[in-house]
Amino acid sequence: MAEKGYCVKCKGSKEMKDEQKVTMKNQRLAMKGKCPDCGTGMYKILGKK
Repeated sequence: MAEKGYCVKCKGSKEMKDEQKVTMKNQRLAMKGKCPDCGTGMYKILGKK
């Protein structure tokens, strides 16, 4: 299932492509992907571990 995120370049909410779950330095989970239209990196913070 594709995760939705906000693209700052397109200024809209879209489904990410090539998303992967990552852990940030402060031990929070996040989803990292790319915008399907412009290819800009998108990031969505999911919550605590």
